[in-house]
Amino acid sequence: MDGVEITGPSQDRSEEILTPEALAFVAALQREFGARRLELLEARRERQAELSAGGTLDFLPETKHVRESEWRVAPPAPGLEDRRVEITGPVDRKMTINALNSGAKVWLADFEDANAPTWENTISGQLNLRDALDRTIDFSAGEKHYALKPDEELATIVVRPRGWHLEEKHLTLDGAPFSASLVDFGLYFFHSARRQIAKGRGPYFYLPKMESHLEARLWNDVFVRAQDLLGIPQGTIRATVLIETYPAAFEMEEILYELREHSAGLNAGRWDYLFSVIKKFRTRGREFLLPERNAVTMTAPFMRAYTELLVRTCHRRGAHAIGGMAAFIPSRRDPEVNKVALEKVTADKTRESGDGFDGSWVAHPDLVPICRDVFDGVLGDRPNQLDRLREDVSVSAADLLSVSETPGDITEAGLRNNVDVALRYLAAWMGGLGAVAIHNLMEDAATAEISRSQIWQWIHNDIELADTGTVVTKELVERIIDEELSKIKAEPGYDEALYAQATALFKEVALDDDFAEFLTLPAYARMP
Repeated sequence: MDGVEITGPSQDRSEEILTPEALAFVAALQREFGARRLELLEARRERQAELSAGGTLDFLPETKHVRESEWRVAPPAPGLEDRRVEITGPVDRKMTINALNSGAKVWLADFEDANAPTWENTISGQLNLRDALDRTIDFSAGEKHYALKPDEELATIVVRPRGWHLEEKHLTLDGAPFSASLVDFGLYFFHSARRQIAKGRGPYFYLPKMESHLEARLWNDVFVRAQDLLGIPQGTIRATVLIETYPAAFEMEEILYELREHSAGLNAGRWDYLFSVIKKFRTRGREFLLPERNAVTMTAPFMRAYTELLVRTCHRRGAHAIGGMAAFIPSRRDPEVNKVALEKVTADKTRESGDGFDGSWVAHPDLVPICRDVFDGVLGDRPNQLDRLREDVSVSAADLLSVSETPGDITEAGLRNNVDVALRYLAAWMGGLGAVAIHNLMEDAATAEISRSQIWQWIHNDIELADTGTVVTKELVERIIDEELSKIKAEPGYDEALYAQATALFKEVALDDDFAEFLTLPAYARMP
């Protein structure tokens, strides 16, 4: 293929995915849309400069007509009418089988935050999805063998490509890296769209990290072009957008509008949203200071405003509203831990179903029945609650910006937890794992982002820890890093090389004066 070079290491069966036709398809998308992507990333930087200089976020005056006019998104596509429980996870072979068999209505097949983007993971993930659709996938671990249930019992596949800010360095066009978004989307669409249609479903996607409706417009144009290139009817693609950046919360209606022919709704992504709050207003002092991450609940006023606005926005436009993640991993050894955690999961899903959400996320198959039972109690035989318009909800820009009203403390225990979890996660990520079980929680890149950004924010605001009275400084954090590492070193399976990389990366993104836009950017640069 002219101009296309594969720079990644050779992978088993990669020739089945990286065919000349597939590469030509992805290259066509890159050539047509690559420049617009870069322009939109520059617009992000300009907007950040405005916020850092004292600007704020608000509903856009230039799109008021979109918010005030009458329109609706396309009706739910086959396999997406009922989304009462969705399971998320990376696209490794075992997870592919377990997620599809889990009893969830939807599987978010993740090339993004739950996936470390090694070249091997990128290619094998595409193979696993195609093999699953062809029913040629299986997996064995010791005496245990995994295979797919009948098609009618499987979850609907919804693929999450990487965000617009990421590049795929193992594949270049005319010497420049491809957009990682277009690689993940394009390879899946080329190989699996018709397979999905043949199964009575379609090529469906979750779109992450967007910051404006113009970024949604770019995705919509990509969808239109991709369907044209492969002769697939317009509107076959459906996409759910994660509202997980602060600016996107002020453009929910516009995002739905841009994607309306291809829209499947919106999702409330908690950790990335909190990370974005810090990132966007990191220079604005204590007005946007958050307590430690485990103290920030979905009942905080600014989070409540965000989720209620999301439900009202979606249902007004005929779109699904999907709730946030239950990340708990049930313990085989500690029933008391399970009891407390499952009570919290049940309460969280009860709140979401009561607020009008049409479904919610879990990270472990054992949580599927719990989430399903809660939503069954509200939905009964109905597939969703799109008829609940939530006209009682009225959310202002000030409500979304009321971060300072969030209750909770910043403690040494919270600081240590942020350090410990980030180090463990980053070591696993550098080793090729993107979804990592840490302290009975399934953590992904958003975990490390909120952990390191909070520490950066606390250092730059001279925060005094509530339990010790100690001021958070770089020197304090470095001491805690050493202390937490000494504990980790005593554990089985400690890998000195991976933790050395993780520690250097963590210090860069948490302690440097310059704030890294995404930690995955310097992390990916370190990845072979």
